[in-house]
Amino acid sequence: MTRYMAAAAILMLAACGGGEDKAPPSPQDDAAPAATAPPAAAAPAADPDAMARWEEDRGYEPDPSEPPLTGTEPGIGSGAKAIPAAIRGRWALDASDCPKRPGTDLTALVIDAANLRFHESHGELARIREIDPRRIVADYKFSGEGIEWNRLMLFDLADGGKTLIRRDYGEAGAGEGAAAGPMRYTRCA
Repeated sequence: MTRYMAAAAILMLAACGGGEDKAPPSPQDDAAPAATAPPAAAAPAADPDAMARWEEDRGYEPDPSEPPLTGTEPGIGSGAKAIPAAIRGRWALDASDCPKRPGTDLTALVIDAANLRFHESHGELARIREIDPRRIVADYKFSGEGIEWNRLMLFDLADGGKTLIRRDYGEAGAGEGAAAGPMRYTRCA
């Protein structure tokens, strides 16, 4: 129970994160760079060794020569340039958020062919770096709470499609403001 309360507290703090020098600094900025990740908290893995193996096997190493994201790729969000169908749907870090109505489901994530919708932010698919039917590594243009930022993210299905693993890679892969580790979402019915 304590872990869930801690995760909820972290989630609430993450929801108040900053952006790319477009918002005034907050008091917590003195200790660390502004958190620009969409609201989320790392959920503890049922098997820590399995999570470590996943990180070794399924992680992503951003290419430092990749140019910064400046716009959206032509044709993005449809056909082969869309988020894979198996990844689309409603997910939650805390399974108890699944039955809640929108706006009260603080850990929910809704994914469609070209969009990620979090509690207080929205990400639009802008560029795909890797894709297969159960995994995508892509750049997203985010907006929320009056600010905008870019984020490189990996989404990978596990547990027969019941679990979605998310890893953030910061501003266009630089690692700034990205969540520290992988997050595990549960598929909502």
